[in-house]
Amino acid sequence: MTANTASEGTPGSRSATGISEIVGVYHADGGVVGESKYFFGKFLGLSHCSLCDITHSPVRRKPDWDRMVQRLGVPVTLLHRNELSPDLVDSVTEYGTPVIMARRDDGEILPLLTSDELDNLSGSVESFESRLTAALAQQAAARETPTPARQTPQH
Repeated sequence: MTANTASEGTPGSRSATGISEIVGVYHADGGVVGESKYFFGKFLGLSHCSLCDITHSPVRRKPDWDRMVQRLGVPVTLLHRNELSPDLVDSVTEYGTPVIMARRDDGEILPLLTSDELDNLSGSVESFESRLTAALAQQAAARETPTPARQTPQH
């Protein structure tokens, strides 16, 4: 994992799901100390982050990741635990790290992929894209499902 952890899709783009941004949060702290600690912890088998395995090879961000982000058409931001904005802290704390969250147009923050789901992807960008696309489709379906109309009792 390198210090360059932000990826952008098409800025300002919106998807049919109403999602304005996808936010990935690593199970590591940023900065020289945080990344060094993670690197040595990983080397010693004491640290693991399945999102790091998906986004980065041992020496740099994966080109497959960058291509996948471009295909999404929704901006993707990658953050470390110590880089969270106040509106993300509670959601990330609730679901743990690593995690993929969605920020909707209305500001709501929803989990898309949890730590267990990311672990099951075995570092594969292709598997991540497939699972993320399914999660986004699920959000679109939930958004399009009409709320049942309230029946007014007839007298």
